[in-house]
Amino acid sequence: MSALRKLLSYTAAVAALIAGYASWRSLDPGDQRNRELLKNLPESNPLRMEESRRRNAQIMEMLKDAAQTNENIARTYGSQK
Repeated sequence: MSALRKLLSYTAAVAALIAGYASWRSLDPGDQRNRELLKNLPESNPLRMEESRRRNAQIMEMLKDAAQTNENIARTYGSQK
């Protein structure tokens, strides 16, 4: 009886895994839809991409400054507005 119970529980676990995988695959948008989504991202615009790079460079510069000092650097940058 114990072996039958184990077999049924393992079968139920495998069935649950298969059902989860099937539902996950059914929600996948597909290759064509992925390409369309990537094409329409804001970063695909060269102007926006350059703006993002410039902003990331400024943030990295602030982080480097903060790492090199013992002061509260947040107070310094916040007062520049």
